[in-house]
Amino acid sequence: MEECETRIIKIDPDHIRLKLKQIKAINVKMENQTNYIYDFKDGRLIKNKGYARIRIVENLLHNSTHFYMTTKKLLSQEKYKVMEENETEILDAEAGKKIFKSLGLNLLQSIKKYRESYKYKNSLVEIDINDTSFCPFPYIEIETNSDGELNELVYLLGYSIKDTTSKTIYEILNGK
Repeated sequence: MEECETRIIKIDPDHIRLKLKQIKAINVKMENQTNYIYDFKDGRLIKNKGYARIRIVENLLHNSTHFYMTTKKLLSQEKYKVMEENETEILDAEAGKKIFKSLGLNLLQSIKKYRESYKYKNSLVEIDINDTSFCPFPYIEIETNSDGELNELVYLLGYSIKDTTSKTIYEILNGK
């Protein structure tokens, strides 16, 4: 599956929530996540702007916990960040970690974050608040397949397209 996304960084989450409420976006997720990021010893996945991940999701809307095994690879970074994403739900995070290890992958880091997601038309707006030791500022990701809807959403949230970036979070944090 391909995923097209852009980010707006250093946002005020309360301001974004208010704007989302005003445009009648629907809150579809509130969750705590722990993301375990894996790569090979030579770092080939990250060097090629990809990674392997085990994600533990504590769903706060439905009081449940889910586990996901994912690989991502950057396909394009022109106007949007276009990622190839392969993801499946698994029954046990530890089993997923063992599978990655058996394939020769090593744990690089674990990242905790809080995520709220809102559906607007055919797009998703996600407010991400990471553990500040990883990312010291909140940001939003907008996932969409429509230029028109992206421009509309960015404007409705009080920004311009110049405020968006297709950079990965690692590029942003490393000042690239």
